[in-house]
Amino acid sequence: DVYKRQVIAQCPGNPALNEKTFAYYDEAVITSSRRILPLISYFHQDPRPDKFSGTALTGVQPYAGNAIPGLTGKIVFTDFVRRGGSQRQGVLAYTEIRTECKQNDYYVIEVDHDFGPQSAYYVSLGTNSDQTRLFLGVYGSANVTDFNKGIVFEIVP
Repeated sequence: DVYKRQVIAQCPGNPALNEKTFAYYDEAVITSSRRILPLISYFHQDPRPDKFSGTALTGVQPYAGNAIPGLTGKIVFTDFVRRGGSQRQGVLAYTEIRTECKQNDYYVIEVDHDFGPQSAYYVSLGTNSDQTRLFLGVYGSANVTDFNKGIVFEIVP
C-alpha cells in the first residue's frame, strides 16, 4: 500500500458519491529502497498484555542523560491517551535505536504520579538542549480550549 496514492473526485454518474482512484507510481518503486524505515510502529489496538492501545503519537525525543540509566541512548515517546483504561491517561514508552534497519518493539514506562480523578492527556514531550533531561506536558482535558489545565513534569527516576 505504500506505493499507491488515493485520488478522490466527484463521481460523474452520481454527484452524491465520490469516485476513488488509486494511482501507482514507478518512482515509488525506484525510491522505496532509499526511504527511511520506521524505527517503531505500534498499533492503536495491541492485545499483548505488556503493551497499550493508544490514540495519537504526541512526542518523540532521544534521551542522552545518565540520571535514568535504563533510558540512556533510547528513544522516548508519548501517546495522547491509553484506550480502555479506567482513567483517561496518556502513555509514556521507549524503544531502542537499532542500526540494522529492523523494526523494534517498545516498552511502556509506568508513571507513578497520582493524577487523582482528573484526566491526564500526554500532549507533549521535550528535552533540554543537550537531551539529558526529559519533560512531559500533561493536560487535564482533551479540549485544549479548557484553560488552566496544563502541567509540565520533569521525568525523573
